[in-house]
Amino acid sequence: MQTRAIDRNLRIAVLAGGRSSEREVSLKSGENARDALQEAGFKKVDLLDPADKMFIDCIRDYDLAFLAMHGAGGEDGEIQHVLDYLGIPYTASDAFSSACGADKDVSKLIYANAGIPIAKGVTLKRDDPITVEDIVAVVGEESFVKPAVNGSSYGISLVKNPSELPCAIEKAFKYSDKVLIEQRLVGTEITVGVFGDSETLKPLPVVEICCPEQSDFYDLDVKYVDPTDIHRIPARISKEDYEQAQDLACRAHEALGCFGISRSDFIVTSSGPVILETNTIPGMTDASLFPDELRHANIEFSDACASLVEMALARAGRR
Repeated sequence: MQTRAIDRNLRIAVLAGGRSSEREVSLKSGENARDALQEAGFKKVDLLDPADKMFIDCIRDYDLAFLAMHGAGGEDGEIQHVLDYLGIPYTASDAFSSACGADKDVSKLIYANAGIPIAKGVTLKRDDPITVEDIVAVVGEESFVKPAVNGSSYGISLVKNPSELPCAIEKAFKYSDKVLIEQRLVGTEITVGVFGDSETLKPLPVVEICCPEQSDFYDLDVKYVDPTDIHRIPARISKEDYEQAQDLACRAHEALGCFGISRSDFIVTSSGPVILETNTIPGMTDASLFPDELRHANIEFSDACASLVEMALARAGRR
């Protein structure tokens, strides 16, 4: 991957950590991103934690923020608003697109409007007057219950019997003020990364997620194990489904207004791919899906990070 000449003396702050339930994963992503940027030749790269009381004072000393934040406060537009106010360029999507992508209820409306297949679902807020019977009438006997605004599988439950719904809903409410209940789709779970700006946007290789026999879905116990055990690239799906998934990932990226990087998750059913969600700042740990996709696309992680810096500078008019 070729990048234009970028000033390697730029002062770059890699933002990682925060106060979300994904703090530890974010810190690992940040460490990898910092190392990659240093490998790419940037001389002044530091890891900053927005949870630090001195963060606002410290961030003012940098030319650009490289975002490795996950979950609340990082992927939902909050840190982007802060950086916009301070006039500091940053990588990945802007505040509005981040907020739309982080809210699974809102993003589903955007997907549907763009003609992207979605699962049947019900959205709940606390004290909504809805019964288990009402929910089952929409999503069926088996479903997934998840916080509408959160990530990395925190608070998600697979419900195999309607009697399990109340406990699953209460669990999800611990992580969000809004809960999404979706039909359980049967098929192959895949994920598709998207990389580039409006002129260079392209999908990355499709990854099939192979859960161990003891796991019912891609939960926290599975996400951060050795990727060679659970990531299969290319995915074992038909050529038609493969190409459709890549197209839908690009369409989801554009519909949400994402920038530079995103990763969308799907279930490939007998009728084709159905989107689950889009991550606007995918994980960047050694076990994360996005770096694995880059490797299989013959893109060095360090080159990808340098390109994200270039895109961020171009968006800010500072290249």
